[in-house]
Amino acid sequence: MSFDIALSGIQAINEQLGTISNNIANAGTYGFKSSRANFASQYAGTQAAGVQIGSVTQSIGLNGGVVATGRGMDAAINGRGFFVTKDMQGQNNYSRVGIFDANTDGYLVDSAGRRVQGFSITPPATTLGPMGDVKVPTGQIAPVPTTELDYVSNLSADWKVPTTTFDAPSADPAAPVTPDPQSYNMSRVSVVFDSRGNQHTLTQYFIKADVNTVTVKFALDGTDVAQEKALTFDANGQLVLTAAPAPETHALTLSPMMLDDATQTIVPNGASDIVMEIDYTGTTHAFGEATNSTNKANGYKAGSFIGVELAKDGSVVAKYSNDQRQAVGKLAVATFPDEGSLTPISDTSWLASNESGTPLYGTPGTGMAGALSVAALEGSNVDITSELVGLMTSQRNYQANSKVLQTENAMMQALMQAL
Repeated sequence: MSFDIALSGIQAINEQLGTISNNIANAGTYGFKSSRANFASQYAGTQAAGVQIGSVTQSIGLNGGVVATGRGMDAAINGRGFFVTKDMQGQNNYSRVGIFDANTDGYLVDSAGRRVQGFSITPPATTLGPMGDVKVPTGQIAPVPTTELDYVSNLSADWKVPTTTFDAPSADPAAPVTPDPQSYNMSRVSVVFDSRGNQHTLTQYFIKADVNTVTVKFALDGTDVAQEKALTFDANGQLVLTAAPAPETHALTLSPMMLDDATQTIVPNGASDIVMEIDYTGTTHAFGEATNSTNKANGYKAGSFIGVELAKDGSVVAKYSNDQRQAVGKLAVATFPDEGSLTPISDTSWLASNESGTPLYGTPGTGMAGALSVAALEGSNVDITSELVGLMTSQRNYQANSKVLQTENAMMQALMQAL
């Protein structure tokens, strides 16, 4: 009987050594969760019959360290949760390894080629759609015309009222007109876009009318648009809002024009009129230098897809050649009532089980799901020192059981010689 007990010990230790060796070998594997071999006694009725490996458990709930990679499509979950991917059989897999990329079909996939699951977003809306495969639009992004311009400045109270008449500018090659710099106090240029994505320059000419009033005249691509705006200020140099507490805005309707190369005349360029509002709220009229703090218009030209990256909130952001970025989806993160009961299909991927409970799907940083670290990956949670100590302990146990076998063998030989 002692021979069988020692032999079972050696067999169990061999299995334990395999688990420890696997842990050490995967100390550098991203998202790897270390395993532990759990010993259990064997009995033949009420008689002890040795030992066996009763179970092998993974330390799924113990997170590894975060390793910076600098790659925009890598992500690590800080806290609970798993990335969700769908395999070729249509089954959801769960993993802590956030190595993603867009495949040739435009779908977001992980390093094993499984399609990443997330919530769809259809720009310009920001609401989340149903959960499914995350698809990145790889075509062009359509142009968006300018509808708003935010302009905030200090229009210096040191300005003098110009005595020179302001001549309306014109870009007509037959009779070009450029305003005399002595006829205005300051000019500022903003970039705006029409419905076809053509870029235009909107010039504002600021002309002091009296001690508390500055008149603004406008030109599109160097040609006067026959519109003006009077900005009135109080004794403290603050802008007087004509419809307080609403912001101080000015509506502009601009007709985009172009130079006809054949006739050398200014003609419409075929785009719709630019209908926009300029918001001057926050503009002041104080002594000192005339400075701008805001000069930003919305709208943009058409652009081509150039890449994709992840945001900290889990958004999948498509990048375009016109410097625009659009969130086209958001990664899903799954949490479980008992994540330790997930069924492993590899050392870094699991399936849901009856014991693990039904997965709860959310977005990074919401509910029980951890937030993301972008351009980083979760490292292995293997503690090399502990594994080496376990390796030495297993070696001593192996030697002890081997000694039992040697002793049993010597006793049997002595008994046989005595007979």
